[in-house]
Amino acid sequence: MLMPTIPFVRKLAARLRRDTSAVSTIEFGFMLPLFITMGMTGTELAYMATVNMQVSQVATSLADNASRLGQTDNSAVTPTVTEADIDSIMEGALRQGRSFGLGENGRIILSSLEYHNTTGRQYFHWQRCRGDLARSSAYGDEDQNNGLGSHRIYGVGSATNRITADEGSAVMVAEIVYDYEGIITGAIGRNVQFRQEAIFLIRDDRNLEPGVTGDDSQSLCDA
Repeated sequence: MLMPTIPFVRKLAARLRRDTSAVSTIEFGFMLPLFITMGMTGTELAYMATVNMQVSQVATSLADNASRLGQTDNSAVTPTVTEADIDSIMEGALRQGRSFGLGENGRIILSSLEYHNTTGRQYFHWQRCRGDLARSSAYGDEDQNNGLGSHRIYGVGSATNRITADEGSAVMVAEIVYDYEGIITGAIGRNVQFRQEAIFLIRDDRNLEPGVTGDDSQSLCDA
């Protein structure tokens, strides 16, 4: 098999240099992967911001609803918080986050931060959880880490603005941890975890002494 002669190769190269047909198509072919990548990444980032905002809204709604428990009780006796009350608002939070799979990919944690009259410490009197994701509160739990033992709870919120409960009152602390998996595999490179919280002071008189009354809770954190 004869190899092309040098003059032939030179003539072919010169002709290719002069040929400008389909230049735009070729340039578009080179740029198309970049455009697709930018579009996919932009879509992913926009959806990520939307879901993060929705997680924050669920946390705010949960803490707000928890702070109002007992307001509709018209009896002369100061109302307590029941397991049924907590299950109801926790179920509402799960339904609010159903569109982005909060129950399957997230963890909802609701805690009652209170003032302990004997020790003067801040502590979690009770804590309830929902969601399949195995995550714990950033502050403590209702057992050994409730703030009355070696583990201290100095308040909730940012390190520069700690929120504490006053004597005879309580603070409802809603924390949500959510594993964002992404809608386009590989656009971000790895899963992102959102953590949002909301803190509300209880709105009305509440009998804090018994903690949570009632049985058959669907929101125990060790369930």
